[in-house]
Amino acid sequence: MAQNPRTSETDTTPTTGRNSGLSRRNYVQSIAAVATAATSLGLVGSASAQDDYEVIEASGQSITVADGESWENKLIDMTTGQDVSITTTGSDWTIRNVGFHGRNESGAGTATFAISDAGGESTIENVYLGDGSDDRNGSSTGHGQTAFWVNPDHAGHIDMQNVNIQGFADNAVYGSAPGNGGGGTIHIDSCFAANCYVSHFRLATEGSKVTNSSILVDDEGYAGRGIWAWAPGTIEVENCQIEMNGNHTAIDAGANGQGTQVVVADTDYDEQAGIAEHAGSNVQLEGDTGTDPEAIIPDGTPTSAEAAAAGDD
Repeated sequence: MAQNPRTSETDTTPTTGRNSGLSRRNYVQSIAAVATAATSLGLVGSASAQDDYEVIEASGQSITVADGESWENKLIDMTTGQDVSITTTGSDWTIRNVGFHGRNESGAGTATFAISDAGGESTIENVYLGDGSDDRNGSSTGHGQTAFWVNPDHAGHIDMQNVNIQGFADNAVYGSAPGNGGGGTIHIDSCFAANCYVSHFRLATEGSKVTNSSILVDDEGYAGRGIWAWAPGTIEVENCQIEMNGNHTAIDAGANGQGTQVVVADTDYDEQAGIAEHAGSNVQLEGDTGTDPEAIIPDGTPTSAEAAAAGDD
C-alpha cells in the first residue's frame, strides 16, 4: 500500500477540533446528502455498476494506474472503514471523475493517492475527497492521512484541476518532495482545499503553481498552513482566495533551514494569518493582491462523490 513518508517539518500545527461541518460546506453537504440517499442502495458488493461509474468498496486494496492508462468514473465507498490507495507509475496517465464517499476511518495513515510522472505529462481532474479522514490519522501518530502525496522521483509534470479536498488529517497535496528529488512540477488549478492538517497546498519545484483555487480554514477543523512553499522554488500563486480566519499562516515560505521564492499575483489572503518567510525566503506580491479573501468552490469542481464519479460539474 502506498505509504506517505513524512519529511521533518519546521513546526507542527495544533488540532483545533474535528470537522463536524464547514461553514461554507452547508450547501455542499445538502447536495451530497441528496445524492447519497439516491445512490446508497447501489453501494453493495466489491465492485458494481452504478449509473455511468463503477462502485468499489474500500477493503485495503492497492490500485495501480500505469504508464499511459486512464482510471476514471469510480465511486469509492469508504463507509467500510477500510483503506484504499492508488499509485501511479510511468508517464502520461490520467485520473478523472473519481469520488470518495464517506470519511477515511481506517487509521492506516497512508496516502490516498501516491503520484508521480517519470518525464511526461499526466492529468488529475474532477476528483472529490471532501469527506476527509478521522483524527486517528492525525500527524501526532507520525503518519497522517494525506490526500495526494507526490513521490520524490516525480520528474515530469502533473496538471491537477477541479479537485475538492476537505478535512484530511495531513496535507491535502504533499507536493514538496520532488524539490530535492526528480524536480517534477505540479499545476494546481481550480481546486478547493479546506480544514486540513499541516498544509493545504505544499510545493517546491520551479514551475509549480497554484491558480484559480481557494483554501478555507475555519474554527471547526484542522488549522494547517494555506500554501507552504519549500526550496528550491520559485512557486507561483495567481488568482487564489486564501481564507484562514486567523489560523496558522496563509503563505509559508521556506522550511528546514532552506529558503525559497514565492510570487503571488491577483490573490487575496488572510492578513491576520499573514505571510511567513523563513531562511531568507521571499514572498513577492504583485498585481491586484489584497487581504479580503472569500474562499469559494471553483466552478466545475465536484461537490459530492457521486457527482465526481458521474463526471458532472
